[in-house]
Formats: sequence, structure tokens, C-alpha cells
Amino acid sequence: MQTELSKTLGVEHAVFGFTPFPAVAAAISRAGGFGVLGAVRYTAPDELKRDLDWIEAHVDGKPYGLDVVMPAKKVEGVTEADVEAMIPEGHRQFVKDTLAKYGVPELAEGEASGWRITGWMEQVARNQLDVAFDYPIRLLANALGSPPPDVVARAHERNVLVAALAGSARHALKHKEGGIDIVVAQGYEAGGHTGDIASMVLTPEVVDAVAPLPVLAAGGIGSGQQVAAALALGAQGVWLGSLWLTTTEAELPSPKLIEKLLAAGSGDTVRSRALTGKPARQLRTEWTDAWDSADGPGTLPMPLQGLLVADAVSRIQKYEVEPLLGTPVGQIVGRMTSERSVQAVFDDLTRGFEKAVDRINRIAGRSGQ
Repeated sequence: MQTELSKTLGVEHAVFGFTPFPAVAAAISRAGGFGVLGAVRYTAPDELKRDLDWIEAHVDGKPYGLDVVMPAKKVEGVTEADVEAMIPEGHRQFVKDTLAKYGVPELAEGEASGWRITGWMEQVARNQLDVAFDYPIRLLANALGSPPPDVVARAHERNVLVAALAGSARHALKHKEGGIDIVVAQGYEAGGHTGDIASMVLTPEVVDAVAPLPVLAAGGIGSGQQVAAALALGAQGVWLGSLWLTTTEAELPSPKLIEKLLAAGSGDTVRSRALTGKPARQLRTEWTDAWDSADGPGTLPMPLQGLLVADAVSRIQKYEVEPLLGTPVGQIVGRMTSERSVQAVFDDLTRGFEKAVDRINRIAGRSGQ
């Protein structure tokens, strides 16, 4: 599964794997793909340094990258405390009432939230980059559009390629104008933040819009046949995230959450603002239903919503409150029916890819060539 882009980066397969787990990122690169560590959960530079040290020691010299979340426009002088102060009391009370309804225990006194995503605040992301650029990362990806111009320039000075996610051809063109090297065309089916256009439509639109820049297809891809389809649509690789959540190397915080993922079908996700304030595909739960209900207070814009629900999500995960327990995941969850190693996933992807290519060759009358 090689393309011009995978050859440029020195990887065997044009499979880019996004994951918040260092062990998964390293395993993806060792298996011949390109592991990309999500940095949004790292609030302290020392934590990111620790995990990048671990990846360096376990990636067998293979290339890998980092994914950050930072806005293109800079907001000066705003601290986390300033943002926290903007959260209305009525929304705080709604969280308390919802947790009380389901009997969710409090965290122990002095116990900090284990899920406090502040990495989308620009200064946090810049601190992450100060750490990351001391490592031989080959790719920097940004999930909130194009990074600021100085960040792109800084990456290019270090021979680091820059990628940005796009949910439309219009967004992709902005990335091209901003000096981005790779566009990730993320379809409606994807987990996490996603737009309204499905992958089958979006991928060729973006390929045509930004040519000759390489495009990675994302959203609803979890088999070798789908990888082949993405390449047939003009992509130079695929960007996979959800598929790694049920791998044996992943570090999901809850056995019950793993069970829910393995049991879920492709129709058991929903695009909701409940987690971050922006539409993000995730498992549908009674938590998402409460926030999306007409009786609720409505979600807050990013990053207010994420800060508001951080402690609540930690409590739900720690105590495994099943009706509320969820995670960002794409519609491909319907294919995630068993726990497998990252290597086993790659073996399945390559077998499926070969079958798809053989099938097309037979249809085209090129069997055996």
C-alpha cells in the first residue's frame, strides 16, 4: 500500500494512524504505517516529553508524527481561569443535576480530573511544540485548520511536513494557501470533530481542489477494501483513528467502554457538541441525549464546553457509569467487533487491499498481470 507520499516519509504502507496512546502510535509505525500521537490531552510539557521519550525507545527508528489542536488566529492574554469564568452557573448546575440523576460519585478529595482537555488553547499547544520539535518527528498535524503561519514556518525549518484536516474543498483550499503540505479530507463518518460531507464525495473534491498537494482520506475507513477505494479516489493515503481504540495496545480507561465499542453498530454514534462545543462524532449515550435534548441548556462554544464537562467525564469514566459512558468514535465502530493487536489490524488491512486490487484487475481484464 505504497504511494509517493509514503515513499517520501519512508513508510511501507500509506496508513496514517492517529491515536492518543503512545503504545499504539509506536506499534503503528513498527507495523509499517505512520503513527501520529494526539497531543490534546497533554497539559504539562513534562508529560508529553515522557511519552515522546517512550515512543523514541519503542518505535525501532521508524518515523512518527504529532497531532495538536490550535487555532489559526491568536487570542492574546487569555488564561484558562479567564475562560472558566465565562461558564454560566446554569450550565454548571445542569451538569451537577445530570450526574446526580445517575448517581455518579464525586472524585476523591484532592483528586484532579484525568480528562481535562485544554490543549486547544493556543499557549498549551505552543508549549507542546516546544517539546516536540526537540524530537525527530516527521509530521505535524493540526485538527483545527491551518496552524498559525509562524508554526508552519517553524516546522518547515526542521524539515517537518505539516498536515491539516478539512471537511470541505473550501477549507482545503485555505490550507493550501496557508502553506500546508498535506490535506486530510475528513468525511462526515469520522470520529471526533467532523463536517457534513461524506468521504466518498469529499475525497475527490479535495483531491481536485488542492492538486498537486497530497491528500489523505479519513472517515469511515477500517478495511483494506476501503483503503483501496480511497486511493482510487485520488488520495495518497488514509488517516485512521477510531480503528485503533479496540486494539490490545490501547489504554482505554474502562473495560465497560471497550465492551460498548465492541457491541456498537455503525448507527450507534451521533454528532454532538456535548464533549467540546463543536460537532464531534461519538458513541450515543444518555449523556449526549441529555445535552442534545430540547429541555437542556444547550452546549457552550469551544473551549467552554470542554472545560465545563471535564470533571464530569472523568467521573463517568472512573466509576464506569454505563448509561453515560462514551468516547469519540466514527461510524466504522460497527466493524470493531474484537480486540486485536495493531499488527493484526495491519495484516487484515493488507489482505483486504490485495483482494480489492485483484478484484478490480479482474474486472478490468488484467488478471495475472
